[in-house]
Amino acid sequence: MVQVDAIVVGGGPAGLTAATYLRRFLRSCVVLDAGFSRARYIPESHNCPGFPQGVSGRALLRRLREQAEAVDTEIVEACVDRLERVDGGFVVGAGGRSWEARCVMLATGLADRLPDAAWAEDAIACGALRLCAICDAYEASDQRIGVYGPAGAILGHARFLRSYSARVTLLPADRAPSRHALREARRLGVEVLPAGGALEFDGARCRYRAPDGTRTGFDTVYPYLGYAGRNVLLRGLGLPAEDDGALRVDRHQRTRVPGLYAIGDVVSGLNQISVAVGQAAVAATHAHNALPFAARA
Repeated sequence: MVQVDAIVVGGGPAGLTAATYLRRFLRSCVVLDAGFSRARYIPESHNCPGFPQGVSGRALLRRLREQAEAVDTEIVEACVDRLERVDGGFVVGAGGRSWEARCVMLATGLADRLPDAAWAEDAIACGALRLCAICDAYEASDQRIGVYGPAGAILGHARFLRSYSARVTLLPADRAPSRHALREARRLGVEVLPAGGALEFDGARCRYRAPDGTRTGFDTVYPYLGYAGRNVLLRGLGLPAEDDGALRVDRHQRTRVPGLYAIGDVVSGLNQISVAVGQAAVAATHAHNALPFAARA
């Protein structure tokens, strides 16, 4: 079994940044990447520091990977299927291989729940669907914006988007909003369409088809259908998590399990690339200082 200082689970911005730091600290490190980074959905981000002309999520991942590989980071394309605490660290298994690591960085992220339609990723690619208002509501300024999701969850998102456009519409996927929510929507100047409709996509933009068959088109739609955590590996470790599956960590990004760190969107907080990169730097630096000292020969 191969022994290393650190295993990084996840090859998104957090995981690749952590690996680069660890290798530059002269620590042995392996990244196990299943290829599911949420960043791959970004058509073009103008919210990522250092890219004033914008950068696609896939291009950013490619650059971060090149940077990690430039310091001889081993990146294995495999899905982790085993994470076990043992004396002195962890055993991690993926793709039929196993590693023993002194510490583990969890950078598994979250999985967006998308509309249950074959066209969802195509709609994201052209901007008809947008997944993060914090990232790109600026690009949707003054557009006709739909906010789709459970009635009890979408009003707050509409309130945030209302500062960018006077044409924001609630699209309740399940039931009619409460009377209080309807009053608040009117106060905000937010339109509310009949509940229980469905999203459609014509190849360029999304439409909302109400139960009576009426269709309303939008320049862009933000679906708020929640997230799915990727924490199956953590069962039995007794780690506390938020309702959405996000992990709780301390100021060094440590979980309650010694030697187990969590960084990026898997951690409760603001899901942003800049935040994930910062968390990676914090975790990698702490892990390096906590690992046994090794003087250069």
